[in-house]
Amino acid sequence: MGASTQLLHSVSPWCFEPMTLAELCTVAKAIGMHGIDLCGPADWATLKQFGLHSSMCNGAEISLTEGFNNPQYHAQLLERYEEMIPLVSQNGYQNLICFSGNRRGISDEQGLQNCAAGIKPLLKLAEEHSVVLCMELLNSKVDHPDYQCDYTEWGVELANRLGSNNFKLLYDIYHMQIMEGDIIATIKKYSSYIAHYHTAGVPGRNEIDQSQELNYPAIIQAIADTGYTGFIGQEFVPLSADKIAALKAAVELCDV
Repeated sequence: MGASTQLLHSVSPWCFEPMTLAELCTVAKAIGMHGIDLCGPADWATLKQFGLHSSMCNGAEISLTEGFNNPQYHAQLLERYEEMIPLVSQNGYQNLICFSGNRRGISDEQGLQNCAAGIKPLLKLAEEHSVVLCMELLNSKVDHPDYQCDYTEWGVELANRLGSNNFKLLYDIYHMQIMEGDIIATIKKYSSYIAHYHTAGVPGRNEIDQSQELNYPAIIQAIADTGYTGFIGQEFVPLSADKIAALKAAVELCDV
């Protein structure tokens, strides 16, 4: 199968440790990938050396558990994101990850109100720099107990309250299969709210081949059919001894 004419391909470095970032970039370039996910300012020089895009920037967040749903972190998050947003733009990038944080007893409604209050002051700056704040949808059932942004509709409601094209969702297919299933219908319904996708096999977060329950060719075709032209980020942890071959196979499977 030839290179995709529509979708771009990226990969998350943490899944391929202990491979160094430079080693992963070498592999990604050879496979024909276009970007590396979850990289911050310290990584960007390496990506540029290989001609790869920082497809989902990080480094402004405190942690996955300490996020915008808790007002006690707002001042710190505001400072960190105000510093990072211009850096993302100056380096030619667009997407910057953010997290809701864990509930810790905060109701879904209160969490929405708190996230909206925390993110809203950043939107003008994000708009000025053409940066999109991307809140990741994570499962709270297996990997991230108590995480608040664990259903697509909660993230969509937050986006509606913010009312800006500079806030969107990072739709992680693995996480949302665990939480709610109905992946293709959800993508079709809410595609305009999604800025980026992550993949992994369910169950186990391993290869996206026939060993798991998701039909990735159909899912990726559905994403392409929405008119999406962004990145498909591979975020599976390979079980295979040949990790490079596993990554290559995943990219080919997602090439539509």
